Amino acid sequence: MDFRSFIQKLDKSKELIKVSKPVSKRFEAAAILKALDGKPVLFENIKESQFKVAGNVFSSKHYIADYFGCDERDLIKIMVNALNKPKELNIIKKSPCQDIIVEEKDVDLDKLPILRHTKIDGGNYITSGVFIAKDKELGMNASFHRCMQLDKKTFSVRVCERNLYEFLQRASGELNVAVCIGNPASVLLAGATSPPIGQFEFEIASALESFGVVKAQFADVYVPSSSEFIIEGTLTMNELANEGMFLDLTGTRDFVRKQPILKVKRITHRKNAIWHALLPGGNEHGLLMGMPREPTIFSEVSKVAKCLNVNITQGGCSWLHAVVQVQKESDEQIKRVIEAAFKGHSSLKHVFVVDADIDANNMQEVEWAFATRLQGDKQIHIFPKQKGSSLDPSAEHPSRITCKVGFDLTIPMGRDKADFTKVNYERIELDKYLVKKDEAKQRRKRVSGRKTR
Repeated sequence: MDFRSFIQKLDKSKELIKVSKPVSKRFEAAAILKALDGKPVLFENIKESQFKVAGNVFSSKHYIADYFGCDERDLIKIMVNALNKPKELNIIKKSPCQDIIVEEKDVDLDKLPILRHTKIDGGNYITSGVFIAKDKELGMNASFHRCMQLDKKTFSVRVCERNLYEFLQRASGELNVAVCIGNPASVLLAGATSPPIGQFEFEIASALESFGVVKAQFADVYVPSSSEFIIEGTLTMNELANEGMFLDLTGTRDFVRKQPILKVKRITHRKNAIWHALLPGGNEHGLLMGMPREPTIFSEVSKVAKCLNVNITQGGCSWLHAVVQVQKESDEQIKRVIEAAFKGHSSLKHVFVVDADIDANNMQEVEWAFATRLQGDKQIHIFPKQKGSSLDPSAEHPSRITCKVGFDLTIPMGRDKADFTKVNYERIELDKYLVKKDEAKQRRKRVSGRKTR
């Protein structure tokens, strides 16, 4: 399935909210997306652009599971399998992402519906763009990077010191890249993973679902054939510009930095292309960043215990908190589980380990376990002066030094489990006892009829 096909599916199931009135890409569209966070939205009339804009498309695990045609509980299994068993690319020659070609002389970024999200923003931002770059020896890499528009042909790009940064250094500071917007869910999830350098993320995406890739027109890379937009150009760290401020995943502001410049050389897009607006700090942003960390935690924890589930929580900014569900064998085992979770996601700040009877995706159950099964002097494990996340405003900066904490919310061994288990009420068929609305209406009519007689 591709991006627009899923939007059509949401429309058919009446889960898509359509906004037909004219909306500005400056603050207004983002404010509507925020007010409707968790509900897919399609803007049919953007004042400054001919293109439609879709947002909140994958703003809950329900929608992601619906996309893949599976149960929410199976998502982590699917992701683990894709990471462990990547598949070769399906290379095709012609694709809809190159239906329309805009040459360098005609490039005008102002014509695209690149949103301005909040008043602190340094400019209009591409937030859903998956960058594809190539190293002569290491192959291709796919990764998310936000792009702040500088003028009609140029962006400043936030490049963290990971694979793309290393690719740039190995290429003397300059690379031709493609930025893909309006991608299949498989590409979005795979683009947020962190496999070893040299493992192309599209091979992980191919294990999630079958899709075609096509050679980009300017950059020597492969791009998804069904992407709505492909922006191609030269990314250089030999020329820097201010990037930021920006509202980041935690809902707090990220500061201004000098970052590499992307000089746009060509844009291709589908006919009637739909722009994907990824709301900064919104549910969709969090899920697409956090979900790909669940299988890496799952894999590391599975080395020391029987791991049943992992949930990167939305309340923990979809990045800093994880709930890990295990089949416990000993009290001592839980500290190893906590250490493995931190290894599986190095930005993780707090981890909560629960028993098999606690739903890792239900935070009310997790908090109940916190209240009824934790003794702080015995079951809290503190790891001071650890390298944490740059997204955590409470960490030391720029070192990212933080204190990590693991909470053992499992039932202590040797205790009677019945003392820590909720007592269940009897099961009943509620419909037998409650009057339905139609029946109540008919009853009122009968009573009213008797009174008039």
